[in-house]
Amino acid sequence: MPKRTDAYKAAGVDTEAAGEFISRIKTMVSKTFTKGVVTDIGGFGGLFKPDLSNLENPVLVAGTDGVGTKLKLAFQFDRHDTIGIDLVAMSVNDVLVQGAKPLFFLDYFATGRLETDKAVSVLAGITEGCKQAGCALLGGETAEMPGFYADGEYDLSGFCVGIVDDKRIVDGSTITIGDRILGLASSGLHSNGYSLARKVLAESGLKPGDPFPGEESRSVAEVLLCPTRIYVQPVLNLLRDLTIKGMVHITGGGFYDNVPRILPNGVAAHFTFGSWPVPPVFHWLQRQGKLDWPTLLQTFNCGVGYMLIVGKDAEEDVRNRLNGLGLEAFAIGEIVKAKAGQEQVVVDFPADSRCD
Repeated sequence: MPKRTDAYKAAGVDTEAAGEFISRIKTMVSKTFTKGVVTDIGGFGGLFKPDLSNLENPVLVAGTDGVGTKLKLAFQFDRHDTIGIDLVAMSVNDVLVQGAKPLFFLDYFATGRLETDKAVSVLAGITEGCKQAGCALLGGETAEMPGFYADGEYDLSGFCVGIVDDKRIVDGSTITIGDRILGLASSGLHSNGYSLARKVLAESGLKPGDPFPGEESRSVAEVLLCPTRIYVQPVLNLLRDLTIKGMVHITGGGFYDNVPRILPNGVAAHFTFGSWPVPPVFHWLQRQGKLDWPTLLQTFNCGVGYMLIVGKDAEEDVRNRLNGLGLEAFAIGEIVKAKAGQEQVVVDFPADSRCD
């Protein structure tokens, strides 16, 4: 007698593989659970009971994102263990910008044919990202859609909810002339600009296992798939007792598009290029792609994955605290009066920095 699932399996959907996948990830997912989690994975919805005892007027902050075409390199290099960290990082870093503590995360994983080992590897990265951010992986969706994706490929998206007391929301409204801009070191490309990075890679002829130019201790695959840094824990540490006026997550659009999102009218952010160390991967992109630095700062983070805007009197305390937490912070610019007709982001480049 045929099984009830045989017809669906013949159409390309293996529900038994889906069941095996869920059973294999339950333990790793449970390790992300915080005390607010009410339900295990597998239900129609995840339940979470937040602790509101220390919040006078709690506000929820939500964010959603994907990984972009960095996934194409994961497929090309057949490495899937860190791409889930990228997925979590893109959302938790976004909600952090407004001062919110991430509470929980949900993922969406879709593929044409569920390859259990590959999917488990991706979920291992997601759980690692959640642990780094201190939030629970509350649930998710695994969709098998034959014919919709190329063989061996999948798509990822995620959704994060955080919480912040209304009076502690960081929105940039108090930023004023003379404030300092601190840059927090990125781990590499993070998860933006990969359409351009992949084009440069293809033209270079480099292979995944080749030593990366200027960084011979790591391979091309290791550098280009290095996961996005999660800034949640050190920044929340700062917010407990230091005043941060504004924060920026440097994602798609680089410096030029992201920094203005938190600047009030009448001011501009003035940066000095070279006031922070630019990792080798960006120098390689600049040389190999024959790109100038303004183009790179429009597309990539160029070594600064997150920014803090602080008062002049708080700069030293913030830098010392971050350095003590093992996170490099650099004085990279200041807030100045905006000039009529000028962009809100101004970067001074040395004369020899345009293009090698």
